[in-house]
Amino acid sequence: MEHKKHEALAMAPALGRNPLTEDVMERTFYRPARDDGEDKPTHYKIVSISLYLEDIDLLNRMVADLKAKGHTKANKSALIRAALRQCDLDKVPKNI
Repeated sequence: MEHKKHEALAMAPALGRNPLTEDVMERTFYRPARDDGEDKPTHYKIVSISLYLEDIDLLNRMVADLKAKGHTKANKSALIRAALRQCDLDKVPKNI
């Protein structure tokens, strides 16, 4: 991916664009155009969240443990979805 970024940045001046603008960055690197004519999926969305490094380590260990127990399709997203379904909001500390 890094190579493609550098290649696109090198081509941008020839296209008359400023490679440092957010617009070019989004179109070139983060949101490739769909040319297959299909609509975007509507049953899920991609979100970005922030986690502390220790939480990421815990999440990764938990996924590895699930896989070791035979949950071959376990991943971070699936584990977070399962945790959300089991969360009791009355037990969540007020200082989170």
